[in-house]
Amino acid sequence: MTALGWFQVLLYVGVLLALVKPLGTYMARVFEGQGLFGLDRLLGPIERSIYRVAGVDAASEMRWQTYAGAVLLLSLVGLVFTYGVERLQGILPANPQGMSGVEPGLAFNTAASFTTNTNWQNYGGETTMSYLTQMLGLTIHNFFSAATGIAVLIALIRGLARKSGATLGNFWVDVTRCTLYILLPLSVVFALALVSQGVLQNFSPYKTVPLVQGTSYTQPKLDAAGHTVVDAGGHAISETVAVTTQTLPMGPAASQIAIKHLGTNGGGFFNANSAHPFENPTALTDFLEVLAQTVIAAALCYTFGKMVGDTRQGWAVLAAMLVILAAFIGLCYWAESGANPHLAAMNVDQAATEVNPGGNMEGKEARLGVARSALFATCTTATSCGAVDSMHDSFMPLGGAVPMAMMELGEVVLGGTGTGLYGMLVLAIIAVFIAGLMVGRTPEYLGKKIEAYEMKMAALLILIMPAVVLILTGAAVVLPAGLAGISNPGAHGFSEILYAFASATNNNGSAFAGLSGNTTFYNSSGGVAMLIGRFWTIVFTLALAGSLVRKKVVPAGAGTLPTHTPLFVTLLIGVVLIVALLTFVPALAVGPVVEHLQLFGR
Repeated sequence: MTALGWFQVLLYVGVLLALVKPLGTYMARVFEGQGLFGLDRLLGPIERSIYRVAGVDAASEMRWQTYAGAVLLLSLVGLVFTYGVERLQGILPANPQGMSGVEPGLAFNTAASFTTNTNWQNYGGETTMSYLTQMLGLTIHNFFSAATGIAVLIALIRGLARKSGATLGNFWVDVTRCTLYILLPLSVVFALALVSQGVLQNFSPYKTVPLVQGTSYTQPKLDAAGHTVVDAGGHAISETVAVTTQTLPMGPAASQIAIKHLGTNGGGFFNANSAHPFENPTALTDFLEVLAQTVIAAALCYTFGKMVGDTRQGWAVLAAMLVILAAFIGLCYWAESGANPHLAAMNVDQAATEVNPGGNMEGKEARLGVARSALFATCTTATSCGAVDSMHDSFMPLGGAVPMAMMELGEVVLGGTGTGLYGMLVLAIIAVFIAGLMVGRTPEYLGKKIEAYEMKMAALLILIMPAVVLILTGAAVVLPAGLAGISNPGAHGFSEILYAFASATNNNGSAFAGLSGNTTFYNSSGGVAMLIGRFWTIVFTLALAGSLVRKKVVPAGAGTLPTHTPLFVTLLIGVVLIVALLTFVPALAVGPVVEHLQLFGR
């Protein structure tokens, strides 16, 4: 750990906090239909044209059931459309490499992945997906899935903010305004910044270029039929192959990379994701990508405060998120700053106990280093982004436990665009319920009484994710089809499976990378986990919002728990850690904790 490393972390936190209020204020104005500093005059005609073409009455509001139905309809249409584009890409245009259609299992997994804002990738983008599929099938989902999460959050905020009523707004209006006034402008600015730093944005065929320094390797010689050539004694004949050229992938990458971070989607244009120099070429782009994947989620806390009429509420929730985030960044940075003791023991120039001052550089970009890798890994799993600039599979055991634990918190520490905050608000409701039990009075949150129905909805929301993760993990470690995907034995192999299902169910999309996921078992089970993790939480969040919006606001009394104080922030942090994380402690003990003890045991 170095002073420079901590400076980079603190710089990120400082810039993030500086952007929270202006962006949060702007987003509140978008969803409250207020003036948008001239942008509404520019984009207003486009917005109204969309409503006319789609037959949407912008003045008509929806009850929670109708709102949820609209969410499911848009998602279903998007899933089927993306599946069709993947399967037909071999005969569709914008495919200069002539890639064939995606096989059915992988196409389903990918369509479910991008529909649910997960962006789990069991494929290499540059070897599997055409330019048209990347743009039409995947990038469009990056916008709509992010906008859907934000729209559901806004519906829940209206449920808390409105004095009484029965409706939560209009889903089609919320999605349109979010896409048009928030995601598109930010994406254009961010994409131009990426292009200025060297990120690709073109439609060229792949380029074959000469290597600066050629190389060679030996391989068995094959005949015209592809069989190994043998000598008279039956021994395989080898041949030396000289390599003097390299094929460089091209494509419209910057436009997808911009929204993959801003919308906490995370799906890389190239297989190596943000570790690829064509996606993340400089230290500046790396900083901007970490910032982009957290800024909307953080700013939505201030939007929440503005819309409920008390910005202190938003700051309190954000404070709880950032305290947890800072603790886990510190843990990951500390774990990755130490070297693997087995590698140290193999080095004859240093004692077995000496720590490499460079830290654990396995799986990391030398141009980025340990501090940036730890920051990126923690933030990408604190949100539901899932993009990576280093391979989590190569982290030290406790370092790898950090991104795993961030997802197992339920993606509520910042979380996905919209989804993280509505998850945290559910835990805030549980926190005030617990506090109410302590003092023997009906709990309230923002003047709304929290009663039996609200707690039932909250219980369903917090229980389904760990149930799906643990059930599917248990199935994978006993079924031959699940075991077949493990490339590392023992505790690390278990961690790979646990990480995969935690990532899928929480709609994160990052991976330990040691698991062979492109199989019928993992494509199917992972796809189902993504769909449950996304739409179960959306439906019951909207049901909770529908109940809250019908409740009249109760004036605060002497026994009302203030929900903007340090005491409540502390209570909320405790609820997040106890309710959300304790479920996974036994599983973490079997995986990364055991691996840590095996690695450092004497």
